Amino acid sequence: MNATVLQPQGCTNLRVRQLMRRIGQHYDAEMARCGLKTTQYSLLSYIVKLGPIRPSELAQAMQMTPSTLSRNLQPLVAAGWVVLGAGTDARSRLVQATDAGHDKRREAQRHWKVAQQTLNAQLGPERVVALHSLIDESLAVLQGADDNDTEGEGDAS
Repeated sequence: MNATVLQPQGCTNLRVRQLMRRIGQHYDAEMARCGLKTTQYSLLSYIVKLGPIRPSELAQAMQMTPSTLSRNLQPLVAAGWVVLGAGTDARSRLVQATDAGHDKRREAQRHWKVAQQTLNAQLGPERVVALHSLIDESLAVLQGADDNDTEGEGDAS
């Protein structure tokens, strides 16, 4: 008896992006009910959790460039949910959520929870647990591959 060899079909990048888009649309639709985009909710959550915080430290914690952070902060500042205040010296700034920002995050958390629960119900708990496990395993394998790819860089041998 010959063992069947599994061969992946199609482009993994395309399939993962399709899944990400569909899940993103699901969360975006629910978050729109409270007037936030998912990226804004994420940023506001980090600010509430870590603030007051220097913009450079916030960008690092969120793994984004300072220019992307600055662009994403603008609507939150304009809405009055976040302020950029003076830091410890004349050159530094601190990002902090306002009382209205804390209220908006609490409101948004309820919508995020609805999005999470309805997605879990649509997919089923077994599929969600399996998906999370596969994602975690894949990230660990790819992180190890990335670490191996950089070993020996800079060697002249």
